[in-house]
Amino acid sequence: MALNREGPVPEPQLSTTAADAAPATAEEAASAEAPAAASPGGTAPAEARDTGSSAASALPEAFRRLAPHAVGRTRRGVVGSSRYARNLREAIRRAAEDPAAGPVLLVGEPGLEKDNLAALIHFGSPARHQLLVRFDGALLAADGSDLFGSASGAGEDALLDTLGAGSLLIDKLDQVPQALVPGLLELARSGRWTPPGGTGPARQFQGRLFFTSEAAQPSFDRVCTLIRVPPLRVRRQDLGEWIRYGVRQRSRKLGWAQPPEVPEAAVKRLQSYDFPNNLRELEVLIYRALQQARQVQPELSELPEDVFWTTPRQQRLRFDLWRWKPQLRDWMRSPRLWNGLLFGLVSWVFVLVNLWLWLGPQDRAHNGALNLFWAWWWPLILLSFPLVGRLWCSFCPFMVWGEISQRLARRLGWQPAAWPRGNSDTWASPLLAAGFAGILLWEETADLLNTAWLSSCLLLLITAGAVVGSLRFQKRFWCRYLCPVGGMNGLFAKLSILELRAQAGTCSGSCSTYACFKGGPADGEGMATAGCPLGTHPAHLADNRNCVLCLTCAQACPHRSVQLSLRPPAADLQRDMTPPVGEPGLILVLAGDIGLHHWSKLLGWLPLAPESLSAGPLLPRLAFATLALAIPSALFLLARLAFSSVRLRRTLYGLLPLIWGLLLARHLPVGMAEAGALLPVSLAPLDPAWAASLPAWRADPHVIGFCQSAAVLTGLVGALVVLRRLLQTSQLAWGGASVLAVLLAAAGRWLVAA
Repeated sequence: MALNREGPVPEPQLSTTAADAAPATAEEAASAEAPAAASPGGTAPAEARDTGSSAASALPEAFRRLAPHAVGRTRRGVVGSSRYARNLREAIRRAAEDPAAGPVLLVGEPGLEKDNLAALIHFGSPARHQLLVRFDGALLAADGSDLFGSASGAGEDALLDTLGAGSLLIDKLDQVPQALVPGLLELARSGRWTPPGGTGPARQFQGRLFFTSEAAQPSFDRVCTLIRVPPLRVRRQDLGEWIRYGVRQRSRKLGWAQPPEVPEAAVKRLQSYDFPNNLRELEVLIYRALQQARQVQPELSELPEDVFWTTPRQQRLRFDLWRWKPQLRDWMRSPRLWNGLLFGLVSWVFVLVNLWLWLGPQDRAHNGALNLFWAWWWPLILLSFPLVGRLWCSFCPFMVWGEISQRLARRLGWQPAAWPRGNSDTWASPLLAAGFAGILLWEETADLLNTAWLSSCLLLLITAGAVVGSLRFQKRFWCRYLCPVGGMNGLFAKLSILELRAQAGTCSGSCSTYACFKGGPADGEGMATAGCPLGTHPAHLADNRNCVLCLTCAQACPHRSVQLSLRPPAADLQRDMTPPVGEPGLILVLAGDIGLHHWSKLLGWLPLAPESLSAGPLLPRLAFATLALAIPSALFLLARLAFSSVRLRRTLYGLLPLIWGLLLARHLPVGMAEAGALLPVSLAPLDPAWAASLPAWRADPHVIGFCQSAAVLTGLVGALVVLRRLLQTSQLAWGGASVLAVLLAAAGRWLVAA
């Protein structure tokens, strides 16, 4: 006998295409109360409509059997506007409109709410007024008694008889007992079923069948309408709509008058996460974010980016330095140490260096400041990247004066603006690459290596950018997004063996102030700070690009969540990384620097080539300098015509250790030949004869050549290892990229030969 519903049921929509629009009909349908199921006779008796135990006892026995399994409503529609969402909606719509009402099999990973999709098909079909019941396949009896009745044939009617023209959903078909599979397959194929034991005649099921499975079921594929449900990780385009939709639903249940906005930066960060448990995991993430945001402020207009916690990628081969030496943590966290270095030493040394560049001799052979800049700073900062990452940015004099300007402006009543909303990397990264290219062209065409006042102009220009950026925006906006030197530092910091991270479990479970990120007063052993200068939560760091190891987060954290660890080199370069849009352009610019500095070996044979890039008419020099700098970019664009852009980008990142090795080899000759002569060079203007008697060290050319070869070889080995990691799914691709790396290493060693 058929179990009908009393009254009309609203048909849920199959789409929610704008997650930030007004409440969608899918959401309204998902939150609407489902009408009470009627008795098998079609209309519930008066006793059944009363409350209390007497009403429950008056319900027909058949209804009491099916009620625990009844699906009263759909939870939501299919959210998203990607082609995956559109295709899924269309498949559900076709299945709902199927005139034959054939069986449907929904296959997909765990957590995709396949049972809800089956409900969407049922409530969108002409049989929407019939009952839909759901059974967990893993809990079904092996003899089929749950569905087909007892083996004796006595007692209760079989559930399929009781259900009548209603719909049956078997969830987790892949976990159904093996003995029951043939009976379900025959039921799906012909609608016929036989009571356990095969004693009675075959019967016909009048309703519709739905199956869900996490694994492929080839035997059922041939008799069912197959709908493959795509996982969330391939529908990253829909993630923002899913999150905003979920926030609207959950915030209403929590009593928020106005659902908060979700920042675009949070969506972008979450798009790099795979969500192994799909929508089920996303719901938990949204609920936890709203609960944690309420602890900060009862109702927020916009959720902070850092309340969205994902399961961190398992980090292997890490050695926590602070757990090994707790005293080291206390010493490194000392604000007196950092303030003394930054504002008591670095700021004034920078002033003295610029005065030296302006007032002293203008060539590198007689100006100690030029010697410091070109013979010491460049080789040492390149050597530091694999060891301490972006630590130089913590002591950077450009940003020290930016912070001084920002503090003075605050005392005068000026308040810098908050950072622009949205993903600033989309426009900042290309500008950063272009700015670094401009510096390299200026360096070669104006001979900055031997022109002291122009080198000072470069330093002062970058400092001016830091000051203006600090006055315009809070914290170190310039340092994170626009500083050309900072962009290079952040890129090569991915090669570092040192990383600073926080334990996501501790942060999400114990912290509600976000002092490490936002700043705040002292709390326990946490100190009062202004928060991370680069606006990043240490638990959300995916790589070293936005960490300058300033330890502000470690100073502010009262829970000892922050860890400073040793790790394998280049651990940030992984297949699942999501670098900024313009960062590959910066890699190509850095590679072009090698060709630009040794342009005569590459382009000097051309008829119109100038004799030098630092003397003569400007336009020919600038044209050839630009051409030499653009050679790697031109080769990359040509390769895109024949190879996958994704694989090319991975290959480019795999070559990053080799580019580092070649840049180090390019700067070693000046460093090893001139750095040891700092004292004679600095004091020569005072007394040339006395300065000539001072000790000086200059490496033998053969030693310099050996060190250059060692740097290139180290970079090549690192590149081969990283390429293997990034291209591991294709042996052919890794083999081709490895041959390319060897050829580039040989060509680069020829170029940088002293």
